[in-house]
Amino acid sequence: MSSRAGQEVAAHLVRTVREVAVREVLPRFRRVPAFSKPDGSIVTEADFEAQRALVEALRAIEPLPVVAEEMHAEDQHAVFADAPRFWCVDPLDGTKNFSEGVELFSLSVALMENGRPVLGTVYDPIAEEAFHAVRGAGAWLNGAPLVLAREGPRLRDAQAEVSLRHDTSRLRGVLKRERPYARRQYCGCATLAWCHLAAARFDVMLHSCQKMWDYAAGSLILEEAGGFLSGLNTDDYWSAPAWSRTAIAARTEDLFLEWRGWIRGRLAQ
Repeated sequence: MSSRAGQEVAAHLVRTVREVAVREVLPRFRRVPAFSKPDGSIVTEADFEAQRALVEALRAIEPLPVVAEEMHAEDQHAVFADAPRFWCVDPLDGTKNFSEGVELFSLSVALMENGRPVLGTVYDPIAEEAFHAVRGAGAWLNGAPLVLAREGPRLRDAQAEVSLRHDTSRLRGVLKRERPYARRQYCGCATLAWCHLAAARFDVMLHSCQKMWDYAAGSLILEEAGGFLSGLNTDDYWSAPAWSRTAIAARTEDLFLEWRGWIRGRLAQ
């Protein structure tokens, strides 16, 4: 896909996701109950209705198979195995926030080719912020270029976004004993965490387990804004298993190398 064609598809995608958010998600905010799924996570009517509307609307942009969060796992895996090009959809990320009336949630869609995103958008309907990126062409926030500065803080002065809910390493205990950064936060919305890092609203990120729809659009937005990322045990983020990825990320190269070095150093002890 050429850069110009990618931009045209991305612009259409941003409009589509915004329209679905306004029509299907915002009217249900603080008005619908949440239900537990078999894996212990929660879901609402807004998740299902936004997914239905997005799948239908995406067919008009490009009629491709879809991997969406609220699909059955076997259907998700079948699309990934058989379709080199597909849409990846998180119809409502931050469902717990949404269900509790916390104004921090988003809709996320990425176009995937051979397991990697080529364009994507994350839309925050409360802040009315549309982040999007096209591989090789850049990242934008509400149409304005999103470009990270090359200089940033040292790790000891950094603000960190950390989620270790599914941590299988020793990091949870390590970070309880030691704090290499100045402040720590957790926003409860993985897709927006990538975007807020790309917008330099914090400095480093560590997530222990993300599904494809959690990282597909946001990781591209960070990369195209000039940020840096890897897995916990692999330097090439994209070589890790697609269905469950750890993420180490930062907004400058020096900070990324310091943050990744600190994490891996502690794990090696």
